[in-house]
Amino acid sequence: MNTSSCIGISTMKPCCRILIGYRISSIFGVSHIRSNHKIVNNSSKLHSKSKLSCYNDAKCKVIGHKKGVIDLNRRAFFASGSNWGESKILGKNKLGVNKDSSRGILVIPHVASDFRNHSTSIDSHVNEKGFESIYIQGGLNRKPLVIEKIENGNEVVKEDESRVQVNGSGVNLDILKDLNENVETESEASNIEKEAWKLLRDAVVNYCGNPVGTVAANNPADKQPLNYDQVFIRDFVPSALAFLLNGEGEIVKNFLLNTLQLQSWEKTVDCYSPGQGLMPASFKVRTVPLDGGDGTLEEVLDPDFGESAIGRVAPVDSGEGGRPNRRMGIHGHPLEIQSLFYSALRCSREMLIVNDGTKNLVAAINNRLSALSFHVREYYWVDMKKINEIYRYKTEEYSADAINKFNIYPDQIPSWLVDWIPNEGGYLIGNLEPGHMDFRFFTLGNLWAIVSSLGTARQNEGILNLIEAKWDDLVAHMPLKICYPALEYEEWRIITGGDPKNTPWSYHNGGSWPTLLWQFTLACIKMGRPELAQKAVAMAEKRLSVDQWPEYYDTQSGRFIGKQSRLHQTWTIAGYLTSKMLLENPAKASLLFWEEDYELLENCVCALSKTGRKKCLRFAARSQIGV
Repeated sequence: MNTSSCIGISTMKPCCRILIGYRISSIFGVSHIRSNHKIVNNSSKLHSKSKLSCYNDAKCKVIGHKKGVIDLNRRAFFASGSNWGESKILGKNKLGVNKDSSRGILVIPHVASDFRNHSTSIDSHVNEKGFESIYIQGGLNRKPLVIEKIENGNEVVKEDESRVQVNGSGVNLDILKDLNENVETESEASNIEKEAWKLLRDAVVNYCGNPVGTVAANNPADKQPLNYDQVFIRDFVPSALAFLLNGEGEIVKNFLLNTLQLQSWEKTVDCYSPGQGLMPASFKVRTVPLDGGDGTLEEVLDPDFGESAIGRVAPVDSGEGGRPNRRMGIHGHPLEIQSLFYSALRCSREMLIVNDGTKNLVAAINNRLSALSFHVREYYWVDMKKINEIYRYKTEEYSADAINKFNIYPDQIPSWLVDWIPNEGGYLIGNLEPGHMDFRFFTLGNLWAIVSSLGTARQNEGILNLIEAKWDDLVAHMPLKICYPALEYEEWRIITGGDPKNTPWSYHNGGSWPTLLWQFTLACIKMGRPELAQKAVAMAEKRLSVDQWPEYYDTQSGRFIGKQSRLHQTWTIAGYLTSKMLLENPAKASLLFWEEDYELLENCVCALSKTGRKKCLRFAARSQIGV
């Protein structure tokens, strides 16, 4: 690659000595680290993985490779002071907030490739009187989101309270009563948010004086935390969003810098060697004696690549729901993997700067995105019409024009689905492979299909329509079911092996997970349905604080706290806070989702039309959005 890397040089105080077992990773495009500080090869202490460590009294810098430079086409995120909870905005951000604002705002990076501008645009219009409007444009069959405020200098002009004449004869006292009730409700919600923020900050883990993440759960009464006292890569995502939305970015920066250093290089479990660049499932800060025996202690980041995990499972679940460690019938090509992989590809393409050195990589990503979106839209989608079509399938077709391409037998349609599927709406099934369709509804995969635009606009709307129509099944007393329905009876025994943790309507087998709330909120805001998210958040507020922020809930309606659910679960807390902030500032949600990509619509790789068969959904999607 004849261009410099876009990973910039960063500093943290005070930083750490880096202990590296065996060889260093070359993920940054070079094979060594150039630094004025000592790099120690301590293979006798670290046999199979790398650890980061620091002296308690050490002060130094953690820097990227000198080959990496900060690209001038990217905007600075924000500058952090010595206090990680405070930050200042550099310049004026994309939401039109003045640079002297006391609260940091999430800023989307501006890259030369400018891919996201194909999807969503945010324009700021300020006239001479200080009026400011922010318009979020794009999206099918939904009204543009408009947020307006009136400013006078740096102060927001408040409504004149004198307009309400309490002593006037025209006052409706019932309205005043309703206002008082609303104030009380808002006060209760505010107290819950304050409690949530306190618990989230109590869960912060510090390393060498810097915040680097949050533990999975922080219940002081838990005497056997297992690995819940570690920082999980997956679990930190909602925590990172909560801090970023609140203008606190240093903990996220430190987390990214340190986890990149913890990527795998050598063997981890027995003789198995993970691929280069594999992220650990979690890490923990440990205090160990320094070599030399003089009593000096040092802090060490100890990553877990599966050698300590339950069942010795490699951390392939670091970015998703964690079900591979239990037999839940998840195999083949599960929807959640497809949705998250599609999102990762769109992220990577957005981060790449298009030039002669990257154009081939960008083209490869585009081709993979195009093929994946076609496959999921065409074959994973079911609604009443599609299920009726499957019901009438012919089998054992041998033809290039076969309708039943995966040789699905109509008897595979489960009896519960026939009466459950609504007349309006549909969803993406859980899994597909030759001769097999998993008709279960998996919430995470469907929500991320909306967020990433893996589904068409019509399909995305259909998913929310189905959730609304089946609210009592998918939300009930606590949002949201991780999947529906649960495996029961003989099916549960055979598929899960009689797993006592995954009994019907518990844990991963139909349990209710409050952490899915922020993803549901993001999907609802994108599709112009914030009222659905507000309804779910209001329901969760009634119980989460009282129940001490459980990890998950059990029973078909989500009424019981999970039998093995950890309390003070961090991603439950952070998911709630993220949902609240997104609903309060929906313009920020546009930085976290993607609209339909016009370029992908042009690059159809299926070539179905050449053989005279029906047009693929690529062209159907274009017709829907008027392209």
